[in-house]
Amino acid sequence: MSQFAKKMTEILNHGALNLAMAMGYKHQIFDTLEELNKPVTVSELALASGFHPRYLKEWLGIMVTAQIIDLCKDQKGEETYFLPPEHASFLTRKGGSMNMGVYTQEIPLLTACAMDSVTQAFRTGDGVPFSRYPEFQGFMAELSDAKHEKVLIDHFLPTVDQGQLCARLSQGIRVCDLGCGHGVALNLMARAFPNSSFVGIDNHHEAIRQGAAAAREAGIDNATYLAQDAADIHRKDELSSRFDYICAFDAIHDQSHPLDVLKGVIHMLAPGGLFSMIEIQARSSPADNMDHPMGPFLYTVSLMHCLPVGLNDNGAGLGMMWGQEKAEALLRDAGFEEIEISPMEHDPFNLHYLCRAPLRSALTM
Repeated sequence: MSQFAKKMTEILNHGALNLAMAMGYKHQIFDTLEELNKPVTVSELALASGFHPRYLKEWLGIMVTAQIIDLCKDQKGEETYFLPPEHASFLTRKGGSMNMGVYTQEIPLLTACAMDSVTQAFRTGDGVPFSRYPEFQGFMAELSDAKHEKVLIDHFLPTVDQGQLCARLSQGIRVCDLGCGHGVALNLMARAFPNSSFVGIDNHHEAIRQGAAAAREAGIDNATYLAQDAADIHRKDELSSRFDYICAFDAIHDQSHPLDVLKGVIHMLAPGGLFSMIEIQARSSPADNMDHPMGPFLYTVSLMHCLPVGLNDNGAGLGMMWGQEKAEALLRDAGFEEIEISPMEHDPFNLHYLCRAPLRSALTM
């Protein structure tokens, strides 16, 4: 068999394996095996998990032949199945930041949401509406929320501007989360820094409603929400020079008109104000991403979601892998002159672009 034939065999096997692992993760079968912490029969796993033994047996066949789960035999000669702890640490919810099992769900979700639409768009060049991705958007929101709850206050914010941002937040400044979704990050910041004021901006009205409701339920009175298309912000006089700090977490690359959005950020920042843009760690040319450990996976997610969403409304279609060079160029085109690009110790997949607005007033630009 030729080398490429072997590679194709691996691709087919791994593609099928991803689908099966996504099912196992969603149904928490890996978690159940970790809790049992011993070799078990199909019947024992069925009893512990609540799933049908025949389907479990077929699923276990995939996991065993892929060497994810060990196949053993008990004293009676009956087949048993065991999830090694060193595998479980990457596959279960207890794995925390090491948990990679959660990402097996992305490609199956995108296939279900948008396969037909993206296939058609290959011929037309059209975008795919945001509304086609409800389950995927919900999944990504859960991932983002979990990350914010773990690292935002204690790990990310203390690194911004060499720790000076947290001191200013404690004293009281004006903050905006651009593309805030349903407000988990915004509400976390507002609760942690009661002397500062926070505004969440998103064009998804239901997300804005949920964020505002969550703030009310938590008794947070220094967070407000605004339904607004970010591409129109630079035309809004009432938002001029309104904020001292703006953050955008994995939001800019999905924008149809990202340059207008970044001009809006400049417009909203007070002179000398700070902007944190968090985006995927990649280069702008595929030739420079050849050694990226998750290059094919991230380009596929981009093809199935980020690119088609960004092409809506005659959009730029940046895609998730737009890369450092293009990101820096767009920030400079928008008017940022001071740009500091840093890797993130707590988030190895992303880069932090910390930008300072010019000292001259945004109104004179």
